[in-house]
Amino acid sequence: MENIVLQKSYHFAVRSAKLSQYLQKTHSEYIISRQFLKAGTSIGANITEAQQSQSRADFLSKMNIALKEAGEAQYWLNILKDSNYLTLREFNSIYSDCTEIVRILSAIVKTTKNA
Repeated sequence: MENIVLQKSYHFAVRSAKLSQYLQKTHSEYIISRQFLKAGTSIGANITEAQQSQSRADFLSKMNIALKEAGEAQYWLNILKDSNYLTLREFNSIYSDCTEIVRILSAIVKTTKNA
């Protein structure tokens, strides 16, 4: 069975790494891009950890952390856009991926809490 949120978070992590490299090479931007990279790659890492959880509470905790990291990634993307490091087109492309992950994780957290 496919794990959609794990797949999407993995692809987002790869996009985050590529975006970070692009920002460092093209704009010599290291601080924000590094913060974004940490958040963007942490989402999938926490989802992966949740798959090995020892209890529902452990699973919920890891998924909540993944959700928080996704929110942080959105924050850094907004800063990159508003600081003119990303064009609106570049921003919209990756931001929509992040927003989709946030929606999925929010639903997982809500469902797990109510189960």
